[in-house]
Amino acid sequence: MCGIAGIISASKGQATVQRISASTACLRHRGPDSEGAWADEHSMVALGHTRLGIIDLSSAALQPLHYRGRYTIIHNGELYNYQELRASLISLGAVFRSQSDTEVIVAAYAAWGIKCLESFDGMFAFAIWDKQEGQLFAARDRFGEKPFFYHYDGTGLLFGSEIKTLWSLGAEKQVNSAMLYNYLTIGYTSNPGDQEETFYQGISRLPAASYLLYTPLQQKLETGRYWQLYPEEDRNISDSEAIAQFRALFGTSIERRLRSDVAIGTSLSGGLDSSAIVAMCAKATSDSYSHKCFTASFENFEKDETAAAASVAAQYGLQHHLVRIPEDELVPLMGRVMKHQEEPFGSASVLAQYKVYEAARKEGVKVLLDGQGADEVLAGYRHYYSWYWQELYRSRKLSSSGELSLARKLGVDTAFGTSQKMAAVLPELAAGLHQSRKAKKAASHTDLDPDFRFLNKRNLYYSLPSSFSLNGALYFSTFVHGLEELLRLADRNSMAHGVEVRLPYLSHELVSFLFTLPARFKIREGHSKWLLRKAVEDMLPLSLVWQSNKIGFEPPQQRWMESPAVREAILEGKKKLAENGVLDKAAVKKIKPHSSYAAQNGDWRYWSASYLFGD
Repeated sequence: MCGIAGIISASKGQATVQRISASTACLRHRGPDSEGAWADEHSMVALGHTRLGIIDLSSAALQPLHYRGRYTIIHNGELYNYQELRASLISLGAVFRSQSDTEVIVAAYAAWGIKCLESFDGMFAFAIWDKQEGQLFAARDRFGEKPFFYHYDGTGLLFGSEIKTLWSLGAEKQVNSAMLYNYLTIGYTSNPGDQEETFYQGISRLPAASYLLYTPLQQKLETGRYWQLYPEEDRNISDSEAIAQFRALFGTSIERRLRSDVAIGTSLSGGLDSSAIVAMCAKATSDSYSHKCFTASFENFEKDETAAAASVAAQYGLQHHLVRIPEDELVPLMGRVMKHQEEPFGSASVLAQYKVYEAARKEGVKVLLDGQGADEVLAGYRHYYSWYWQELYRSRKLSSSGELSLARKLGVDTAFGTSQKMAAVLPELAAGLHQSRKAKKAASHTDLDPDFRFLNKRNLYYSLPSSFSLNGALYFSTFVHGLEELLRLADRNSMAHGVEVRLPYLSHELVSFLFTLPARFKIREGHSKWLLRKAVEDMLPLSLVWQSNKIGFEPPQQRWMESPAVREAILEGKKKLAENGVLDKAAVKKIKPHSSYAAQNGDWRYWSASYLFGD
């Protein structure tokens, strides 16, 4: 896990060691263990790296890493199946100087070219310079866990792990007003129709599961997708077969993500997802598992899950560390988090996550397993119920299945009335009406400056799943819009402290299997995540496994927003937006504290968005 930066130019003398070293200076938090820089003999190619040592801590694994006198690689992330691939490559004649996963990546590229990506199980963003071909090859993992930003002006390419790297190399900082409009009106932090778009003009994001090829002498830049999941439901699979296969794939994912030469711990929220990881880690019994876990604790808050987390920690003998956030720390904390995030976010849960990762590093834990991704691939959020009920209603099975009434008995209050039933039978019409209503609501956002609203109202990015089914909604959340924002937040928050976060639910083999399963394996008898619950019900307290009151990772945001210091900071943020022609001046003085997931959460968005206009 590291930070990477690069300069590729068609002109000699533009890509120097001095210039790339200056750019990696702003990435030292991502890789505090060492720094490296390299430039070719013509100063047309320069690659920089800051290292967080996780696999092979020796000097042989330092980057930029050279291979066979032809390839030079910089890499951020982990290749979890590097041991298996290494053995395959050795059988083909590959010779290795290190025990690192980075060298396996470049050797795989030397052997198989772009097709090497099909063999990788990991989270990664890397770049390989091929001296012989005069070409850069870069790629990003299947789900977008690791970042890769770039700026191309027609004469050269700049790229890096964070946007600030590109600014340090001379890319202009100009706010993308269309993205800002969508964030302030409908809460979108990305464009489902163009996943390269960011909050800044001229700065692109390489999409997940994509590669980039750049040949500077020909000024040829192309990007492509190397992996696409096409769900095909297996309706003949039995419950026992599905449970056994899920356990096997989840177990393999856990075992691979416990490979490390440094201490590993877990983020333990107290919910099902993270508790299941703890249970599976104990089953794997790896020596590298540090038996330390970290929980954000919110005293006197009705949604606090400290007690549940403590119960799981005690059951498995973990060293349990509670993380609390004093209210007088909130304003400076917001500034630190936004400095690392660079793009806005929707709620205060991001601040709590930042503090959890900070605590892990202070306790000497450089790697944390985390439960992100489970809600998207296993239907953990309440709004997924409506998609499932629509699917049943369309096939005239809703009443006979009993799913709606069983969910209601468990306290699931997700709406399912006339509009949802219409969407079930007339999905295209319903989608059009829904998008039209959303556009009108966004365009009438009274807090916005009239000119800003007028210039951007035609740029609404609102989108819906192409398939009005549960698996269609899960696919949309996982691959189109939703999950990558959470992965961005986790990457910046963890790397701010030099901590690597690994996500066992995002093994592509596991996710591919889950998308072959019909909806009944995700929601059954009113319970979400039915398959996960069945797979771990003999490892955890049944009261936790079958709890129906999904809380989610939520801090006491409304209470925090009522503190004088936070209110003052929000006012200052709104003033800055007004000064930059985004907010109407009349809206500046109004403040309405709200919870993290409230439908009307404008003031938090305004505060977060105001940092776009900082230095």
